[in-house]
Amino acid sequence: MQIFAAIDLKNGQCVRLRQGDPEAKTVYGDDPAAMAEKWADIGVDWLHVVNLDGAFGEPEKSAKNIDALQAILDRVTTPVQFGGGLRNPEDIARALDLGVSRVVIGSMAADRPRQMLDVLGQFGPEQVVLGLDVKEGKVATHGWRQLAETDALKLVQLIQTAGLTHVIYTDISRDGMLSGINLEATVALARAGHTVDPERRFKVIASGGVAGIEDVQRVKAVEHEGVEGLIIGKALYTGAVDLAEAMRIAHKEG
Repeated sequence: MQIFAAIDLKNGQCVRLRQGDPEAKTVYGDDPAAMAEKWADIGVDWLHVVNLDGAFGEPEKSAKNIDALQAILDRVTTPVQFGGGLRNPEDIARALDLGVSRVVIGSMAADRPRQMLDVLGQFGPEQVVLGLDVKEGKVATHGWRQLAETDALKLVQLIQTAGLTHVIYTDISRDGMLSGINLEATVALARAGHTVDPERRFKVIASGGVAGIEDVQRVKAVEHEGVEGLIIGKALYTGAVDLAEAMRIAHKEG
């Protein structure tokens, strides 16, 4: 199992939001690259970097976040998974050209799922991750401000036909709340990936609400179901989860 340390960028700062609310933010530093180095030095598998202003459609602030992303890429060798405001192939190409290892696509996939199929064909399934942000069974888009009519599972099943390999499942109601991961829904999605089309399986990265080291243990216990990783955000910044201990659990054999 892999551990992803989350770095959310807003106006060039490292922040965390509660339930995706831009008005409910906590700033954890003005130097996101230094934070990236901190997690990289501990040996985290991935950095999960999100351009919140890009997701919210604020291009002026978004530019500062791209500068922060570039600084992160310049200072660490840990692979970076990047999302937020990537809504067309040109945005994706620019992000990959900067040096990110893979991009996370959410709103575009929900709004234009057929284009998502083209994107997977153009860039490859190892470089494109579906970000499935869910509220009451529906996919939330555009910085979680809108709910698409698309059912979450039906969207995944459609995109799976193009060779989808990785899905991030985020329960919005739990994100930033330290209330515990929604393991039941995460496992249900992972099982669907193994049964709908056995020849085109995807694996799920759990996200949203990690409260403590017990959540790492719970996700590790269902790794065999097709849950390949866990994104940890606020719990790292508050000290509720020790990253080194989380890594030890995640990498434990058997």
